[in-house]
Amino acid sequence: MRYLFLLRIHHWVKNLFIYIPAFFAGLVFNNDKLWLLTQGFFCFCLASSSIYILNDYRDMSSDQLHPVKKNRPLASGKIAVSVAKSLMVLSFLASMIWSAMLSNQFFFFVALYVTINAGYSFGLKDIPLLDIFLISLGFLIRTLSGGVLAHVPVSQWLVIMIFLLSLLLAFAKREQDLVLANGTASQSIRKSSRQYSIEYIHICLSLIAGVIMVAYIMYTMSEEVRQRVGENYLYVTSIFVFAGILRYLQITLVKHNGGSPTRIFLTDRFIQGTILGWVLTFFVTLYLG
Repeated sequence: MRYLFLLRIHHWVKNLFIYIPAFFAGLVFNNDKLWLLTQGFFCFCLASSSIYILNDYRDMSSDQLHPVKKNRPLASGKIAVSVAKSLMVLSFLASMIWSAMLSNQFFFFVALYVTINAGYSFGLKDIPLLDIFLISLGFLIRTLSGGVLAHVPVSQWLVIMIFLLSLLLAFAKREQDLVLANGTASQSIRKSSRQYSIEYIHICLSLIAGVIMVAYIMYTMSEEVRQRVGENYLYVTSIFVFAGILRYLQITLVKHNGGSPTRIFLTDRFIQGTILGWVLTFFVTLYLG
């Protein structure tokens, strides 16, 4: 179990973003594209696991002071550093070789993802705001790589929404860092988080959430969607988007527990209900309409 935690298996759900372009394009039943995307998904899983291990190795000292991160396999000493390094190298090499076999463009995106996140681990995460944007760029790269594998053009609206959604998740993570440290410049939290305040993060979260909602409505009513769907009732899906975002804001701003989107998506019944409702409504409108 500790090896699964080291590889962050529970965070592999983030790599599902690679399927988004095909889903929005109505191609999820194309077996050839689905097989390519599934291979791409596991390429990103291996790449992201190598980065998680690298980050844990570099943060061992600070993680040992953190109330939650001290339980990580490297910080707690449950896994030897030499073993972790071996797993990191193997995961990295496997992801690079596999992605190169799929396509040159896809290999470029995986390599770009690894490069950006390695830079993040080696110090860019200590620069306030840049750390947030780099996290968001990782989600956007996953999405764009999915478009490359499925040969689906990624619309400007989709790029905007994915980037803003990942910004929302990244700011929520910083909010929990500050809450755990009681809003002080504690040595147990990352350097960049000390440059934020809870009030500032709450303003950013509210602003970004509002823009996401507007962008989604504009997407569902855009000419691009109307040409593909015909009689367009896709705007109905915005109900579930709004409900999901408002619930996430409630978890973050009221309960101060929005630091782990993966845990929320896997445990919060309301969020799960909104996601299921959105998928079903979108599916019926796009695929059966």
